Amino acid sequence: MTVGDRTTYLVMDTESVPDGRLLGRVKYKDEDLTPDEAVERAQAEAREQSRNGSDFLGASFMYPVAVCIIRVGGDFGLQKITCVDAPQFRPREIVRGFWEGLARLNAKLVTFNGRGFDLPLMEMAAFRYGCCGRDYFLNSRARFNGHIDMLDWLNNFGACRHAGGLNLLSKLLGKPGKMEIAGDQVYSLYRQGRTQEINDYCMFDTLDTYFVFLRTRVMTGDITLEQEYDLVQRAKTHLTGRITELPGLRQYLENWGDWDPWP
Repeated sequence: MTVGDRTTYLVMDTESVPDGRLLGRVKYKDEDLTPDEAVERAQAEAREQSRNGSDFLGASFMYPVAVCIIRVGGDFGLQKITCVDAPQFRPREIVRGFWEGLARLNAKLVTFNGRGFDLPLMEMAAFRYGCCGRDYFLNSRARFNGHIDMLDWLNNFGACRHAGGLNLLSKLLGKPGKMEIAGDQVYSLYRQGRTQEINDYCMFDTLDTYFVFLRTRVMTGDITLEQEYDLVQRAKTHLTGRITELPGLRQYLENWGDWDPWP
């Protein structure tokens, strides 16, 4: 097996929705609220307490409805894209599939704000469903454990804060970034049963994360700018070849741009 054949990195992203049943049991146990009413109440309270009007509830009261994984080789080449438990997208099976895959592949996780949200979300989901992540939990409680959280890395592990997030970084590289859907629309889409659109959105963010990861590897000297260009072109060819299997990729490729730095 060559370096490029072995899966060395797992680039991941998640999407989640509030758990109205849990909110009702924990926060509003003495009130006769439906799950939807409990979510509405909790989000209103969150907006009141937030400095920027966010209704985000945090990982403890959420469960995953989309997890996308990109397998990346030791040569940093894109190997495979997986939307876990497609096309059913059942939360329990998404969680089980994630933890089983992580154990089987034994590769380094790459995220954007994974330490802040995605991994706490999946850890709570492992608790909820009784999933084993032995090696992960043995090794993940040290801050610098090999997991690459690019938001944490770019923020100098809390020394500064870059505004704009993944969307800004993606657009600097000419990649789509945010298109028709944003994270605050996921719960509404889920209530409408539009799980495929949620998972496509998750896939788009995971792809953006992969391309941002490549640029950070140029910065660290792991690859050259010329190698990054070749990897990006190889990835585009791979994505084009999977449109029949993953139709959402058509929208991503239609919004694809090449890196054109300014000024």
